[in-house]
Amino acid sequence: MNWVEIKIKTSTEAIEAISNIFYEAGVMGIVIEDPKDYLRPQDEKQWDYVEIPEGIDFEEAIVTGYLVEDSSIAERVREIKGRVKQLPEYGLSIGKGEMVLSTISDDDWANAWKKYYKPTHIGKSLVIKPSWETYRPEAGEIVIDLDPGMAFGTGTHETTRLCMELLEKYMKKGFTVIDIGCGSGILSIVAGKLGASDVLAIDKDDVAIKVARENVERNDLSQIIKVLKGDSLRNISFKADIIVANIIADVIIDLSGDIPMNLKEGGIFLASGIIKDRKLSVVEALEKYGFDLVEESEKGEWVALVSKQAPIRN
Repeated sequence: MNWVEIKIKTSTEAIEAISNIFYEAGVMGIVIEDPKDYLRPQDEKQWDYVEIPEGIDFEEAIVTGYLVEDSSIAERVREIKGRVKQLPEYGLSIGKGEMVLSTISDDDWANAWKKYYKPTHIGKSLVIKPSWETYRPEAGEIVIDLDPGMAFGTGTHETTRLCMELLEKYMKKGFTVIDIGCGSGILSIVAGKLGASDVLAIDKDDVAIKVARENVERNDLSQIIKVLKGDSLRNISFKADIIVANIIADVIIDLSGDIPMNLKEGGIFLASGIIKDRKLSVVEALEKYGFDLVEESEKGEWVALVSKQAPIRN
């Protein structure tokens, strides 16, 4: 069986939206190449490049997806191309937006993206370890064993890092958590490793559900994390101390009205996947539904917002 490799040259801010377009078109596996993943701050105004791993050579963000080469391939490629061109209508710059197609064999596809994915240290104590890598943790480190497979979420992207760092800051032992748009399950697993007593992971994509369940089991958290198919919180009776949504601004805005029904009194809503230009729109939506902004954190072009329900005033 052959695969069609689709490379889209784009901007950092469009990475997650393009990834979502890929998944909805049936793409099997995604590689994200973002130069900003190899930047580190020297101070508040300057950035320096760290060494880029061998075999990676790029100057702009590239999102690569793989489709089975079958009779529907031309139609699906047209769909992807058309939807990417529409992203500027939603306030996202797509950079060049250039698409490059090539055909690869089954064996090449299976290993194409693994060279980009190595153990990654995030926050004070978190380490994301690919399941095929060997890693000896140091004292105090919390290791998340992950195989993203065909689902989004390796821990390397800025939005995921923001969520992990904020979860590490706000999680307390025994907390309950909802993870909306769980992808590979990475944030649910982080919550479980940080002491959550009960986690509900939700995603609308069948591939993500499968991969998330496998990763939950790989980390021995099946008794704590339940993975469900869904695209909203409607008809969900679960109450959480923390709700985390690492999606995109428009979806977070749509979800804002449902969040209060599933958040415990004094609970925290952690929202990420928000480009800087859309921050104000998300804040306004949160305020509309009775949230106060507690903290905001930034990496590159991305913002994560921490909010709590405002107390009722007489």
